[in-house]
Amino acid sequence: MNLAIFGATGGTGQHLLDQALTAGHHVTAIVRDPARLRRADHPRIDVVIADAMDADAIGASLTGQDAVVSALGPRPGGSGSVCADGARAIITAMRTTGIRRLLVVTAGGHIVDEGDDLLNRVLVKPVLRRLLRNTFADFARTDEAVRASGLDWTIMRPPRLTNGTRRPYRTAIDRNVRRGITIARADLAHATLAALADPAAIGHSIALGY
Repeated sequence: MNLAIFGATGGTGQHLLDQALTAGHHVTAIVRDPARLRRADHPRIDVVIADAMDADAIGASLTGQDAVVSALGPRPGGSGSVCADGARAIITAMRTTGIRRLLVVTAGGHIVDEGDDLLNRVLVKPVLRRLLRNTFADFARTDEAVRASGLDWTIMRPPRLTNGTRRPYRTAIDRNVRRGITIARADLAHATLAALADPAAIGHSIALGY
């Protein structure tokens, strides 16, 4: 599969890149700083230097892709709308180039639903919403843009991310994973690539946790 990855230099993006290459995919990594990109000399990776917020700049790199994955995340000290602005630009570029399959990583912290236990609903998540107000608002705008895109989308909704090693995890469709409070970035990458290959994931959000 020809796969374009945004955010490939980030914590989750690096795992996505490694696992995609190991699985035999051809990866186009769209990055701002190629010096931070691992495995840039791999024979099945193309590196494109572009701003993910610029639909015109990224459009050419999406031609011929089978799917697009966005692992963009908030930048320390940066704009409070990186994820949403990036998603909108990616969606615009995908519409222009005719690419349909889109997977976007946001989070589960800004969502309260039947998958949450009482402690999360009444204490943990209200506190997190105050502490991470701007980040969660960005994720919510991203979700809204993706759902309204008209593309074949899937939203990945991880809980708190860690740098742990891979181990068995749980997933849930269109609701949070009960008591699934953490997930390793390596497992998030694994779940994202699994969703990429699953037609049943189209048009749904996938939460995960241990």
